[in-house]
Amino acid sequence: MKDQNNFLVAVLLSLGVLLGWQFFVTEPRMAEERAARQAELAQTAAAADPLETGPNASPSTLSAPSVQPNGQSLGVVSPQAVQALASGFTTAPRLAIETPNLVGSISLMGARFDDLILPAYGATAAEDAPRQRLLQRQGETGHWQAHHGFVSGGSNITLPDEKTIWQIVQGNTLTPSTPVVLAHTTPEGVRLTQRISVDDSYMFTITQGAQNKSSQPVTLYPFGQITRSGRPETTDLFILHEGPLGFFGTEGEGLVEADYDDLFEDGPVKHSAEEGWIGFTDKYWAAALVPPQDGKFTGRFMATAEGQLPVYRADFLLAGQSLAPGQSMQSTSQFFAGAKTVDAIDGYAEAGVTRFDLLIDWGWFYFLTKPMFTALHFLYALIGNYGLAILLVTVMIKIAFFPLASRSYETMAKMKKLQPRMVEIREKHKEDKQAQQQELMKVYREEKLNPLAGCLPILVQIPVFFALYKVLFVTIDMRHQPFFGWIQDLSAPDPTSVFNLFGLLPFDVPGFLLIGVWPLIMGITMFVQMQMNPPPPDPIQARMFQILPIFFTFILAGFPAGLVIYWAWNNFLSLLQQGYIMRRNGVEIELFNNIGLGKKSK
Repeated sequence: MKDQNNFLVAVLLSLGVLLGWQFFVTEPRMAEERAARQAELAQTAAAADPLETGPNASPSTLSAPSVQPNGQSLGVVSPQAVQALASGFTTAPRLAIETPNLVGSISLMGARFDDLILPAYGATAAEDAPRQRLLQRQGETGHWQAHHGFVSGGSNITLPDEKTIWQIVQGNTLTPSTPVVLAHTTPEGVRLTQRISVDDSYMFTITQGAQNKSSQPVTLYPFGQITRSGRPETTDLFILHEGPLGFFGTEGEGLVEADYDDLFEDGPVKHSAEEGWIGFTDKYWAAALVPPQDGKFTGRFMATAEGQLPVYRADFLLAGQSLAPGQSMQSTSQFFAGAKTVDAIDGYAEAGVTRFDLLIDWGWFYFLTKPMFTALHFLYALIGNYGLAILLVTVMIKIAFFPLASRSYETMAKMKKLQPRMVEIREKHKEDKQAQQQELMKVYREEKLNPLAGCLPILVQIPVFFALYKVLFVTIDMRHQPFFGWIQDLSAPDPTSVFNLFGLLPFDVPGFLLIGVWPLIMGITMFVQMQMNPPPPDPIQARMFQILPIFFTFILAGFPAGLVIYWAWNNFLSLLQQGYIMRRNGVEIELFNNIGLGKKSK
């Protein structure tokens, strides 16, 4: 029994240390580092020079998008031009976007995707909350946008820049049934076009065309770029990546996850691939560029300090094509901008975007997390409440693992019967630990018992716990989903607190004291479950078992309410299961004795 208790304490302490370290140490430290980084950027921004190579770059220097004829980076608005252009971007002519899932517009100045709203999602859980904005216009705080174009490989051609006004030559409003075409002719006579279409979800298709009507040959390199200004707010938890993200397949690096801060410290990140995608991901939203999946491209992440804000970029560059006078070319790529719904993301992966399903961070327990989401989503479609779906999935898990749990609890029950004999052995060989262990192992062999078997339910529960945590934390399907009563968002912590009597007292409590109803229920059920077994003979272990429920109550209070509901419900089902098995094996339940309400057995 002592070995079993030692193992259980080790498992629980390991989990507690991980959660506690993340909550009390890692998050505050990362917050300090972010503040220091922003202060450093503010001090050095004035000296930063975002300009890259000049207008006559050769193709060998174009391993990643870098140049415009005016000497600036691809589509980069220089610090000197930001203020002058802000009003221009605001008043520039625009092309409306209207789809079932996207509303916004394209700025004809620079042909930029810089105005997208997701009408199906509120910024908060409130019924009257403004709709979630994804792409924001130039000059707005934290704007991010995307655009496509060409760079030249040393050709003497004046390509359009961020101030160029493109002309609409087909369509007035971009809808799933009405694509649009934009055009611009350079002073040299090269006609550039962009045919833009959009589906019912979140994917745009951009076909760039170039027709050389000049008298000189030109070489053009198609590119796409996403620009994001300001350091976004992130959760900074190890279970979720937020930031630059891409997949570079067929002899590429595979999945690449970059950190915002690392782009400043380590410089640009470049990768070559023959299929894949590149972009930025937030917890629930993403914007990603999808180059042609049948040709080589170079992807790059980079960061610069411009004005008072850091600016992050993700871009791709395709191979150049030389056009003699009279020749033309086309290049088709895609641009995803929207919510990371599982159905949409998986659908694009199945339609040919290589490993686009990795845009959702399912984590190491992918083989558990994805089936967990599928089960919850299926039950939600039947009953219309994700909270109830969590309860039903927990019951299914209990049923699936009942044979394993039954054997484990039976082992625990038999070991409880043997406890007097084990205590006698320990007392007999108090001074000889080796002899003590030999006698205990002899008893285990005689009774055909494995002292670690009783810990199997805990071991099974841990990966399931993390899989459900991942589903609740990363999938947008759980966002703002209500349960009953005060739980209006299963992906957010229980908003109540015992320290203001669950809202009866008229004052707010600090976040670390938000110990709500469900965390209390979880803590109580955990305490009761532990008290069903006889206390460990070691007084330190006994005290540890009394403290752990309190510790976990505080730690899990900041976790998603859906996860706490799962843990509490799982504890309750475990109580029923353990009580049934112990009674079936004729083992006394020590609950009332351990809490001082029963008569101690001799």
